[in-house]
Amino acid sequence: MFNSANELEFLGETTAEISQLSSLALSGDPACSENSSAGSPEKTGYPDSVYILAANIFQGTRLEKSPEKALIKYGNEPLPSSTESEDESFQRLSYELAFSALKYQDILETILIDSYIFPSTTIPDHLNSLIIVMLYDFQDRKFQARLLSGNEESIAEVLEVENLLNSFKTKLAAALARCRIKHDALSIYHILPETVRNQELRASTLPLYAWINTCKISPEEVYYTLKKNGYNKVKSVLHIDNKVFAVDQHCYDVLIFPSHLKSDLLNIDLFKDYKLIFQDKSRSLAVHSVKALLNMDDDILMVNTGSWYTVAHMSVLTNNNTSKIFVCGVQSQAKDPDLKNLFTKMGCKNIEILHETFMKLELKDHRLQKVKVILLLPRCSGLGVSNPVEFILNEHEDTDLLKDFSQGGPSEDKLHVLAQQQYEQLAHAMKFTRAQAIVYCTCSVYPEENEAIVKKALEFQDHGIKVQPYRLSPPVLPLCSLKEIHLSTDKFFRMEPSEITNGCFLSVLTRERDPSETVSVKDVLARAAAKGLLEGIELGKSSKREKKKKKQKMSLPKSSIADNSGIQMKIAEFLSRETNMSANQPETLTTKTSLPQKNANQVGSSPQVRRPSKPITNPLVPTIMKNTSARPHERPTNFVRPRPEDRMIPLKPIEIALPPVILPFPSPQGIRSHIPTPHFYYRWVGPKTVLPGYLSTPSILRRREKPKENLPSSLPRHPRP
Repeated sequence: MFNSANELEFLGETTAEISQLSSLALSGDPACSENSSAGSPEKTGYPDSVYILAANIFQGTRLEKSPEKALIKYGNEPLPSSTESEDESFQRLSYELAFSALKYQDILETILIDSYIFPSTTIPDHLNSLIIVMLYDFQDRKFQARLLSGNEESIAEVLEVENLLNSFKTKLAAALARCRIKHDALSIYHILPETVRNQELRASTLPLYAWINTCKISPEEVYYTLKKNGYNKVKSVLHIDNKVFAVDQHCYDVLIFPSHLKSDLLNIDLFKDYKLIFQDKSRSLAVHSVKALLNMDDDILMVNTGSWYTVAHMSVLTNNNTSKIFVCGVQSQAKDPDLKNLFTKMGCKNIEILHETFMKLELKDHRLQKVKVILLLPRCSGLGVSNPVEFILNEHEDTDLLKDFSQGGPSEDKLHVLAQQQYEQLAHAMKFTRAQAIVYCTCSVYPEENEAIVKKALEFQDHGIKVQPYRLSPPVLPLCSLKEIHLSTDKFFRMEPSEITNGCFLSVLTRERDPSETVSVKDVLARAAAKGLLEGIELGKSSKREKKKKKQKMSLPKSSIADNSGIQMKIAEFLSRETNMSANQPETLTTKTSLPQKNANQVGSSPQVRRPSKPITNPLVPTIMKNTSARPHERPTNFVRPRPEDRMIPLKPIEIALPPVILPFPSPQGIRSHIPTPHFYYRWVGPKTVLPGYLSTPSILRRREKPKENLPSSLPRHPRP
């Protein structure tokens, strides 16, 4: 299959020339230093199955060129892969290798042309993708031979390409050196676009984020276990090479570790037993925002969740509630047993899988009647993420994103398509009439996928349905720095890509509840607990004593109505008796007795009597006051007892049961026999407040005045009910 003339030409080169060219190529190749830490063992290559899977990924995501500019033709047939490619570790290695080949596709193609591998060889077109990925690994290994394990099965296509590259290794090294000189670059890394270089730099230093599965372990137990394994708790993990961890400021159940400790952490039982789960922080911010909006028994609808760990985290946060989590978009029912097994291992119980896509869900689906919050995680460009391989594997995103990442961003046409899909999903979420809030979260840094989508959906939302319109609400997450406060002035929560976190955009849309719906005390307490206002206070059932008091309060209105009717009857009898007695009194008392009767009528109509601030404007009252003040020792013409309004009874604005009126004596004569008639001079001084339960003294004794003859008795006074 090889060109024998070319092969003999390369075999005839001297050993000195080979060493010189190889050292020249290696001195400028920074791939090893970029992808491996100092002091780590040299790379020995990948298993054959990794090369095959990486070639297939590259084949589907490579940058296609116009026919006149295409230097190498790639076939359309994928290579047959083995069952080992389904293993997570093999997939991760394959995606990383394919992504590296995508970033350097133009350079690798140039090296193949410059070294005369093309068109001198007769390799089939469908193997060209395999040549590209194996060439990148070959130069990453400093053009050294691959070390094979004894128990590994070889694949014929891999051996064929490997032999070809080994035969051309001198020319390949020389072509690589010339490429560096042409671009005036110290390494091929500096030939990459600046956005790609910055992305790789952040990926190498980005800390690890892991959330605590509180269904299986408490945070205190996690801290204790980590301390036993040599990890110390600090405030920040930046620029620290020791075994340390810190607690995130936005999410209380998220821990932060230095990036170089991942291999060591994976060997701890906390991660093996699903007590600590690695995940990007943006997903934790999304589920915590939903938790802050929930009432005790509200259900949740999750759209485009991506990673199942996001669903599990939402389930863990609502473990103490009666909420149910609906996950839509799981089209293959064959995954149900695996998902249920995963959720069982993690202790999640309130998850229900829906096989319909979100856009096909009916608005009046009976299963979604209690859904109050919708978590929307739409497919996005993901340019706020530093490590695209982790993002694709964890969030189950399309592999096309690798091409966008390798070129520094998506094309304008693809960005427009993504934005249209995001708008349609958000507009559809607003049509669920029973939902009260929507959390919209992306990992993009483009306004076309973030602010523009939310503002457009709010502007064109349907106002015809009989529900309150959605409005933009401030972030429900804590703002921990001045920069975050500045970025959230327009009610959007943003995190820019940095050395400590990936980029994130989060928006909360809420609307007022239907006025016909009432919010119970339990819902209010649940929301307060979700926001951390009731930390340390357990919401339990009400005690029997409280229930008994509540039952008594509920029965008060009925009893008060019955007692009130009886009181009115007794007051009427009292007033009629007063009227009959007043008819037998002298004519001089007629005028005076009219006032108490009027006040007695007021007692029946209003239980609270306001004390007058000025004397009553009766024409007779000023005459008496004038006479008494001018002639204090003259005998008055009448004896008047204090009026009923002199008694001030403070009342509260609540329903009370008034006791029935009980006369202390069977007849007015009994009252007169028990009340001694005082003999003294007096003058009118206005109403005075008296204590209830006692008969008031009809006047004030003046000092150094002797009582004179008996005065005619006035009307009997009874304790006011």
